Amino acid sequence: MSSPQNKLKYLLFDVESIADGAMISKTRYPGSGYSDAQAIAMFRQELLDESGRDFIPFTYHLPIVVVIAKLREDFSLMEIVSLDEPQHRPEMIARNFWLGWERYGFPTWVTFNGRTFDLPLMELSAFRYGISVPAWFNLHDRTYSQNRNRYNLESHIDLHEVLTNYGSTWFRGGLNLAAALVNKPGKIDVQGDMVLDLYRAGRLNEISEYCRCDVLDTYFVFLRVQVLMGRITREREEELIQATRLLLEQQADKHLGYARYLESWNAMKPVEPIPASDSSST
Repeated sequence: MSSPQNKLKYLLFDVESIADGAMISKTRYPGSGYSDAQAIAMFRQELLDESGRDFIPFTYHLPIVVVIAKLREDFSLMEIVSLDEPQHRPEMIARNFWLGWERYGFPTWVTFNGRTFDLPLMELSAFRYGISVPAWFNLHDRTYSQNRNRYNLESHIDLHEVLTNYGSTWFRGGLNLAAALVNKPGKIDVQGDMVLDLYRAGRLNEISEYCRCDVLDTYFVFLRVQVLMGRITREREEELIQATRLLLEQQADKHLGYARYLESWNAMKPVEPIPASDSSST
């Protein structure tokens, strides 16, 4: 029998999505005859004119890549998987996402700013495809024990909310900055606004590899948050980091994203050792 520490406890994930041009055309421009690309371009321009930002809300998105890191109770990494790879079908991604959560006994989701995009998108995908998830939508339970309660850390840990004290401050810089603060690569080759063009070019594997890198950054930020909370020591954090590096080295020939991540990581300036505290200092 495996020890409790070997049990899967966390599902750390990231979503890459595209705007659903057909739905945008159908609901915002009925009868216009706009193609998917035309509807997306029109909507983006409207958003840009209204707010100065052209990012289309998640309600009009489809998940095309979801990468999940499975973590044990001791925060060690079991494996990283990309759902429904290589087809990356939105409906199958959504079904595998929620079915996996149920089959593993409702582990804790971990995200970076997933409260505002990733989880709502996956919830809406369940709604769209008629996927029943009663354990997640436990709305008849007491408020504090509902899985969608913002402060229920047993159901979801949003690292962005930890760093901003639940939105009390603005963490400008996002995951890229958070990763840099713990001396990890952050964004390498692909930015989020490039995903639609890559999808149109049929480069789904490249999107998946990019998403794996975001998951790695999120994992290393998660480990530092555990240090912050006193749940692991810096020494234990370093052990987990080195174990992950070894895993990436072993799988770099299969995953271009890991090879690029390691290349960028190896090129970074090493962190200077932290000097021992001096109790006599004032």
